[in-house]
Amino acid sequence: MAEALRARITSGELPPRTLVSEVQLEAEFGVARGTVRKATAALREDGLLITTPGMGSFVADQPSTD
Repeated sequence: MAEALRARITSGELPPRTLVSEVQLEAEFGVARGTVRKATAALREDGLLITTPGMGSFVADQPSTD
């Protein structure tokens, strides 16, 4: 699941500042909340997601590749 989200982020399918909903991910992938949280934690460690308490997880702004 983390790899699928990583691919969506790096391809631009999920652009910067897009909300990544745990509830939607649970439903889409048919997994438990703990699994979703492990995946988002891995993406957060890689700098692809930013989590704001009380607001949720968002796709991080990506540095330009110029």
